[in-house]
Amino acid sequence: MTIHRRDFLAGTLACAFVVLLGAPTPLAGAMRMVIYKDPGCGCCESWAAAMREAGFAVVVHNESDMTAIKRRFAVPPDMAACHTAVLDGYLIEGHVPLEAIRKLLAERPNIPGLAVPGMPVGSLGMGDDPQAAYEVYALSRIPGAAPTIFHSVRPAI
Repeated sequence: MTIHRRDFLAGTLACAFVVLLGAPTPLAGAMRMVIYKDPGCGCCESWAAAMREAGFAVVVHNESDMTAIKRRFAVPPDMAACHTAVLDGYLIEGHVPLEAIRKLLAERPNIPGLAVPGMPVGSLGMGDDPQAAYEVYALSRIPGAAPTIFHSVRPAI
């Protein structure tokens, strides 16, 4: 099969428009997300299901020692949650909403990843309540540096 220059350029332009204008959810299907979770955690299963529905290629690893996983991925103790995921080189800790993940992938900030510490009631996988309010934190590459707010989840008015 021969690829002509005009076909190559058309494909390249199409990809550029997708990147510039915002990728639709199906583009996520090419992205592999590896999730580490406790085997008995139902909220983690719900979050993983939401990521699958968003089009990510989800691989789940049931782990009996989540403390070792947190150490392996250098999750700050105050940012820890019930599950840890890795997506395109980024750490996704806890019940991070899809909007924040899309923003992360669109902006590509120089951070190790995002975290929603604990298990906020109403967060994705924890009831997905439109009235939920919580913060999504950007983790820092500087050891001991405080995380910053990356995205705020607030009730729709």
